[in-house]
Amino acid sequence: MILIDQPLWWYRGRRWSHLVSDASLEELHDFIDSLGFPRRGFQGDHYDVPEEYFEMVVSAGAVATPSRELLRRLKLAGLRLTPAERRAFIDAG
Repeated sequence: MILIDQPLWWYRGRRWSHLVSDASLEELHDFIDSLGFPRRGFQGDHYDVPEEYFEMVVSAGAVATPSRELLRRLKLAGLRLTPAERRAFIDAG
């Protein structure tokens, strides 16, 4: 299932949501590709989505989910990166 939290996270003057899959990264990439979004928003275990796209992403099938639940589901799926893994991913990109 594709999950998105509310756009609560401020970065560079905009609010952002996190978009994840609780099943696989392949499902997540397929979903983002179906929307025509660039993969540059991928952060190793989630995509950052600007708030102006939140409603469109939900309309396309993502389930709006509280941030804590989104994180819990990401961890249960074994897809959550540690902070060190995420930094290494970003630095390699």
